[in-house]
Amino acid sequence: MRYSALLTDLYELTMLAGYHEQGMTERKAVFDLFFRTHPFNGSYAVFAGLEPVLAFLEQLHFLPEELDYLASLNQFKPQFLDYLRQFRFHGTVTAPPEGTVVFAGEPLLTIEGSLAEAQFVETAVLNIINFQTLIATKAARITHAAAGAEVIEFGLRRAHGPDGGLSCARAACVGGICSTSNVQAGMRYALPVRGTHAHSWVQAFPDELSAFRAYAETFPDNTILLVDTYDTLKSGIPNAIIVARELRERGYELRGIRLDSGDLVLLSRESRRMLDAAGFTQVRIVASNDLDEYQINAMKAAGGQVDIYGIGTQLATAGGSGGGALGGVYKLVELEGLPKLKLTSDLAKATLPGRKRVLRSFAPDGRMLQDLICMEQEQQPVAGTAVYNLCNPLSPTPLPLNTTLHDLRQVVMRDGCQTVAPEPLSVMAERSHQQLSVLPQGCLRIHSPERYTVSISEPLYELNNRLTAKVTGERPLP
Repeated sequence: MRYSALLTDLYELTMLAGYHEQGMTERKAVFDLFFRTHPFNGSYAVFAGLEPVLAFLEQLHFLPEELDYLASLNQFKPQFLDYLRQFRFHGTVTAPPEGTVVFAGEPLLTIEGSLAEAQFVETAVLNIINFQTLIATKAARITHAAAGAEVIEFGLRRAHGPDGGLSCARAACVGGICSTSNVQAGMRYALPVRGTHAHSWVQAFPDELSAFRAYAETFPDNTILLVDTYDTLKSGIPNAIIVARELRERGYELRGIRLDSGDLVLLSRESRRMLDAAGFTQVRIVASNDLDEYQINAMKAAGGQVDIYGIGTQLATAGGSGGGALGGVYKLVELEGLPKLKLTSDLAKATLPGRKRVLRSFAPDGRMLQDLICMEQEQQPVAGTAVYNLCNPLSPTPLPLNTTLHDLRQVVMRDGCQTVAPEPLSVMAERSHQQLSVLPQGCLRIHSPERYTVSISEPLYELNNRLTAKVTGERPLP
């Protein structure tokens, strides 16, 4: 799938035209992509969207009709449009693998190349990474709340357009929800597809029992019945049990029932009791109806008996407290070998200068302890080295003893060509699952989670301090 070169904001093109006019296009530049605040009032994010980004960068070029459109705007000079005819991305990208658990403030993607190419790709890269990382994070939170129960992505009809539906299914798998109702996503991403029937199926027949029998006749080895069209406990479950008996007589078993309205805790408990009493302990209970991690958590705490959760709207639209968008940003950190930083009156929007590494610290038992952002060329810190908490860098603390440090990122594209092989989504999903299992458990809490520590090295702290003082005219902090 090719993303158009016009998947960009106009100001990327006006800046590019300005750089071209000023003879600045070939200056060497480095940009970092990061986010400032964890989504959903949480304490982590799950990185996703890298492979689509690399595909976009590798295929980036302007088609003749796209250049004709730009010419029709009467805003760009002919020599600039001629320049765009040959425009390609020849840069380098450094990033963690998809499925990596990441945190606010640390560079995710670093893109380096000419100022023209590294600047121009900003909008498309942010569009892809922001959405897919947001959805992968939501999926991880839902999967954690489900505590081993199966979860299915049901969000296509509420997703933000057709591409949003596909991107949602892909990113949800990275976050741990690896089956979908979206048939096109199933084909494109080799995902298991799941589905039952709608209330309209039941309404299309003279009565509920006739509808259930017809569905079981059509799909005898995969019958899941939606039981709440009329009355779940007085009609839906009794009729489902009748059909379950008839299937068993024919050598089949009813696979499940789905609840899509009402008090899901009460209905699931009573459905389980009625099915078990009738001898159908194997029938699984599927629940849907605008569920999210908060509702799943509450349902389990109240004794709900749900085996499978179908998650639609709240996943595909990243709904819920603190959701809606991931505030990823893309900032210039080096130009022609000189570190750059952004300062504003809002200290939360300041950036860290220069090329950087991101290191992850592990305890001897494999638990994640903290992440450390350091300058690319500095000597790798050792245990006991002074580091500064990124959220509150008032005084240094020692890097914990008996820890090991691993680079979180690697070069994934060089000279505009991918340097790593594509991974199956299942590998990405396993990575996020494994990393979340060694994250401090307090960070996984849905409410008031513990904040994971991200620190900066002393050399990076001092560089940032010196550049800040130079820009503001103030004396550096001690």
